[in-house]
Amino acid sequence: MQMACLDLEGVLVPEIWINVAKRTGIEELRATTRDVPDYNLLMRQRLRILEQHALKLSDIQQVIAGMGPLPGAHDFLNRLRERFQVLILSDTFYEFALPLMRQLGFPTLFCHGLEIDGEGRVVNYCLRMPEQKRDAVRALHQLRFKVVAAGDSYNDTAMLSEADAGILFCPPKNVIEEFPQFPVTTTYEELYSAFVKAQENF
Repeated sequence: MQMACLDLEGVLVPEIWINVAKRTGIEELRATTRDVPDYNLLMRQRLRILEQHALKLSDIQQVIAGMGPLPGAHDFLNRLRERFQVLILSDTFYEFALPLMRQLGFPTLFCHGLEIDGEGRVVNYCLRMPEQKRDAVRALHQLRFKVVAAGDSYNDTAMLSEADAGILFCPPKNVIEEFPQFPVTTTYEELYSAFVKAQENF
């Protein structure tokens, strides 16, 4: 059996922090792992900005409540499930992702958690484990799965490298240039075809 591992933001749903930036007008929150390869540095930057602007978890969740999957994502996911077991590997947080998972039919999601204080402020983030995307693929290999993985950002490239086949989906130019070994797709039809091609090569 083959396993499909997908990033969440930028692949199936819009970038949450970019939407928060748009809603609040705080431009610094637009930075994602497309821009800052060091995830811990990026999260410390985000926490500092939230504190400066007194934004609480409820403010972020209000933005997320108005979001939905990217157009075509739900159908793509259902189609992919006909050929693969599907696992979502994301560096988002359960406190953010669950409403979006409902709209995607609750696929299995591995991500991280947030530490919230008594006033509803995000005071820290709790990684489930370092390099969880890469290590999840390693664990699947130990279980004798073949793995095809897809993502769009710097923080996906370790997962793509560890997989039997890695695919970029709508990545920024800098990621394409730095990781030319991965095929680039820009539509769900192209992405599905790339998964099928990889599967046929196993």
